[in-house]
Amino acid sequence: MSDTNNDSSDVKKAAEQVDNAQIEKNLEEKKEIDAPEQLSEEEQTPFIDDDLRTDK
Repeated sequence: MSDTNNDSSDVKKAAEQVDNAQIEKNLEEKKEIDAPEQLSEEEQTPFIDDDLRTDK
């Protein structure tokens, strides 16, 4: 378990070693996030059996 006194020095050390060019490059990259994963036919199962639904 880390000591809370070391946490602030770790943050300070990380802030001192910042690479501005890398940060700018990372911000410019257009990454697709939270894209739905394609499921196989076997994986595409309904959560509720359509025959039992009452909201139709």
